[in-house]
Amino acid sequence: MAQSVTLILIMAAAVLAPLLAYGTARRLPVPLVIFEIVLGVLIGPDVLGWAHTGEVIDVLSQLGLAMLIFLAGYEIRFDEVRGDTLRRSAWAWLAALALGLAAGTLLAHGGGFDKGVYVGTALTSTALGAVLPMLRDSGDLDGRFGTVTMAMGSVGEFGPIIAMALLLSGRAPARSAALLAAFAVLTAAAVFWAMRPKPPWFAAVIAKTLHSSAQFAVRLVALVLVAMLGLAQAMGLDVLLGAFAAGLIIRLVLHGAAPESSGAVLSKVEAMGFGFLVPLFYVVTGIQFDLEALLAGGRELLLLPVFLLLFLLVRGLPIWLLAPRDLVRRDRAALVLFGSTALPLVVAITTLGVEAGELGAGEAAALVGAGMVSVLVFPLIALRLRGHAAAGGLRSGEESW
Repeated sequence: MAQSVTLILIMAAAVLAPLLAYGTARRLPVPLVIFEIVLGVLIGPDVLGWAHTGEVIDVLSQLGLAMLIFLAGYEIRFDEVRGDTLRRSAWAWLAALALGLAAGTLLAHGGGFDKGVYVGTALTSTALGAVLPMLRDSGDLDGRFGTVTMAMGSVGEFGPIIAMALLLSGRAPARSAALLAAFAVLTAAAVFWAMRPKPPWFAAVIAKTLHSSAQFAVRLVALVLVAMLGLAQAMGLDVLLGAFAAGLIIRLVLHGAAPESSGAVLSKVEAMGFGFLVPLFYVVTGIQFDLEALLAGGRELLLLPVFLLLFLLVRGLPIWLLAPRDLVRRDRAALVLFGSTALPLVVAITTLGVEAGELGAGEAAALVGAGMVSVLVFPLIALRLRGHAAAGGLRSGEESW
């Protein structure tokens, strides 16, 4: 019964959040995700005490995170994200990882390198799933700036997942690398299948069932997503790696076999994701946010602005130095801010750290809190640098996350 009440409260918060975003958009454009998390904190155990998580809620929340990463993987455009831009993005993230591990170890407060790995990996992430809709709403996604941001963000989303598999699995690095290589081979086989020409009936079935109860394409998306999640879990890897790979595969399948239907299929998947699973993940993040631990200790509260600054330095400095030279200074500054925006993977990594006993609840709350502030502040400043007055709120006919 308690889980049913919590689920009702979560969905009520998910419905209220866009209304609040719409109401405040003109005066203070706030990303929708902030309202979802804050409402979760409000109904959670540290404030009103109405909502409490459990097994069912936790499973749905993990599905929401997987859907968010899946949609981020789907957004990657292979024909644009390649060559020099991709190489610069990869080197920027590797430099960020080195800086992050060093900063995390220094801030470990007696935890040494093991704790530093959790902190450092979290500092290298980019909230691509939160950034891309903002770029789409502002009209920046299709230009050169959007391409570079997508490349930097894709590596910032994919890199930490790889690092989690290698550094946070508890296995020997060689064994983790071997499992990753095996997963990569299987994923490459799936990509090869996705890129092969499909028989005419494949596109015909997608088009014919697109507006019927059969929904072949949507069911195919669900199958590929679940299969890749299961494959990653069976190999002892983080399931987010499977979600990201599933997004890549589905984009290749739909754009190769049924390009005229791909937009409609994506809109249906986004409706399922952004209409239910993704907001549920963010509200549950708020419910699980340990506000009491953050406010109880002076060090933990002081760590929040420190982590926020480190997001800019660890992730942003390499981006600034390695960004393509054709970007003007204002665009490069905006790129740094978008690339330093972090949250979903911060939540996932800190959750693992707390479960492993390496991170304290207050430290995890400080990292997640810094991620929340980054989502609230960095994209809005970046959009203003790009010349957009208020792209962070919910405007008529637009989607904002």
